[in-house]
Amino acid sequence: MVVAAIALAVLIFFMSGEIGFFTSKITLIAYFDNTEGLKVGAPVALQGVTIGNVKDVRVVPNRQLDPVQITMRVNTKYQFFLRKDTIATIETAGVLGESFVDLDSKKAKGTTVQDGDVLIPANSPGLQDVVRASQTTLGNLDTLVQRLDRIVQQVESGPGTLHGIISDSTLIDRANAILGQIQTLVNDVNGGKGTIGELLKDNSMARKINASLDKINGIIDDINAGKGNAGLLLKDRALYDNANQMVAKGNKLIDDINNGKGLIGKLAKDEAFAKKLDDTVDRLSQIAAKLNDTSKPGSLGLLLQNPSVYNNTDQLLMETRNLMKAIRENPKKYLTIHFKVF
Repeated sequence: MVVAAIALAVLIFFMSGEIGFFTSKITLIAYFDNTEGLKVGAPVALQGVTIGNVKDVRVVPNRQLDPVQITMRVNTKYQFFLRKDTIATIETAGVLGESFVDLDSKKAKGTTVQDGDVLIPANSPGLQDVVRASQTTLGNLDTLVQRLDRIVQQVESGPGTLHGIISDSTLIDRANAILGQIQTLVNDVNGGKGTIGELLKDNSMARKINASLDKINGIIDDINAGKGNAGLLLKDRALYDNANQMVAKGNKLIDDINNGKGLIGKLAKDEAFAKKLDDTVDRLSQIAAKLNDTSKPGSLGLLLQNPSVYNNTDQLLMETRNLMKAIRENPKKYLTIHFKVF
């Protein structure tokens, strides 16, 4: 019975969270406003490694903001890693796991802790805080679900493109017909029908394309060798110089025009010359209008418009040609000179 009692005591001791039976420990204290369900015997971890356990959790007077005192027992072999500005936080193992104390010394710069030192507390968001913070998100999610439900109802019952896609059998038939046509086209291509099919299946088409590519490569080689007009344009220095001179002359001509030299330059720059030319064109237009005016025609207008004048003139020319022909055929008849002496 004595041995059983001792074994039971040792078992209870280990189950209470005590680490090491004969190890030395130091006491550390931290104050919180809420223990978040932390119990006596809960683990105390340093960067995830258990280094001690919670010895006592109680409420102390004269501390309004952080009335909960947590007393921790920590193994002395980890004392070197703890500083006076180490941060103590109550964490939860998982969503619904047990609470424990987590010590963070990553940014601590103070001296090594001693027995009875008070650590800096930091509250992590508990489950209630997470639920309160997520209420807005849950509300927005509920609103989104309701909108999606209305959209689905409209798609199922009301008109629209999506409703037509889902319920209209003719649209499905058209899609099947299009897919059938595409399949037929693919079969024709695989069977060597059409231009694409011949291109894929007919070796002669491929040979023709290769021959065309060879010709193009030959043309490019001739150009690079300076053959032909394009080759001369790229390789012949004299042709390049002539083209350069032509461009220079063109630039000079444009400069002369901009400077008002020559007929075109005067026309572009000299307003008096341009006005004279415009007056001349107006006068010619007036003369042409008078020639076309049938109400008061002049001599030249009658010549252009009166057919009788044209006919008489044509008849006069014909008679003159006949006279010249008769003179050439019998000049004595017309060129004989008679003298009479009185």
